[in-house]
Amino acid sequence: MYADCHIHMILDGVYYKDAMAAHKDHPNLDRIHKTLAHYQSLGFTYLRDGGDRWDVGATAKRLAPQYGITYRTPIFPIHKKGHYGGFIGRTYDTPAEYQSLLQEAKEKGADFIKIMISGLMDFDHCGTILGAPLTAQEIRDLIHRAHDMGFSVMAHANGPETVIPAAESKVDSIEHGAYLNTEALYAMKEAGTIWVPTLSTIGNLLNTTRFNLCAVKAILSSAQKNLRHFHRLGGIIAPGSDAGAYAVYHGEGGLDEYGYLNQVLKDHTAAALSQGIAGIKDRF
Repeated sequence: MYADCHIHMILDGVYYKDAMAAHKDHPNLDRIHKTLAHYQSLGFTYLRDGGDRWDVGATAKRLAPQYGITYRTPIFPIHKKGHYGGFIGRTYDTPAEYQSLLQEAKEKGADFIKIMISGLMDFDHCGTILGAPLTAQEIRDLIHRAHDMGFSVMAHANGPETVIPAAESKVDSIEHGAYLNTEALYAMKEAGTIWVPTLSTIGNLLNTTRFNLCAVKAILSSAQKNLRHFHRLGGIIAPGSDAGAYAVYHGEGGLDEYGYLNQVLKDHTAAALSQGIAGIKDRF
C-alpha cells in the first residue's frame, strides 16, 4: 500500500490552466472519480492534498472513502498578496485577513493549514528561487497563529531563509525544500519537522524538453545530496510527489517519488518512509 503526501487533485500534470478550467464552474466529479479510482488501482490508501480555492480537493475528500482512501486537505492554501500562490490559493494582506482565513478553513473542515512562504525553483537555473520570500517574522507569526487554533501546518518553502524560521517555529512539514544548507537541515531535524522533498517535480523533467536539462540534473543532484545528509542526521522524510505539477501524473507520480527516494535511501527506504508516513498520518 502506498501514500502520496503531497498532491493537487485540481491539476493534471499537463497544463495547469486547462486543468483548472475543467473545474471552473464546479468540481468536475467525473475527473475526480477517475483519478481516485486510478489511485486505488495502484494501491494508494492515503493522499494529502495541497488544496485549491475551487473546492476540488474538498470534494475529493468527500468521495475518497468510496475508494478505500484516506484523504486530507487544507481546503485552500494561503498566500500573501504579491507573493507566490495566487494561481491556486486564497490571499491575505494583513494579519487580520490571515486570521479570518484560518477561521474560514476551520469552519469548512480543513484538516490542516497550508501556507506559501517562498517562491518556486527556476528549473532553468540551478540555485535560483523565483519570487521574494516572506520575512522570518512573518513566517513565525503565520505558523504560531495556525498552531494556536489547533492546526498542523504544511509549508511550501524553498531556501534556508524560509525553512530555518519555519522549523524554529515547529512547522509540521516542509514541502519541496530546495537549496537547503546544513543549518536548515539541522533545524528541521531538531524540530521534528517532516520533509516532503517532492523529487518527482525535478526528476520527471529529465524526460521532457521544457527546461535546461543540465540545470535540472544539477537541481536534482543538490536535492539528493541534502536529502542524504538529512537522513544521516536522523530527520523524518515522507513521500510526496506534488502530483498534478508539470510532468507529475496522478498515481504514477507517486510511484516515481518512491523510486527517487529509493535512489537516495537505498536499503533504508522502507523503514524511513514508514516512519515518515506514520508521522504525516499522526499530524495531518
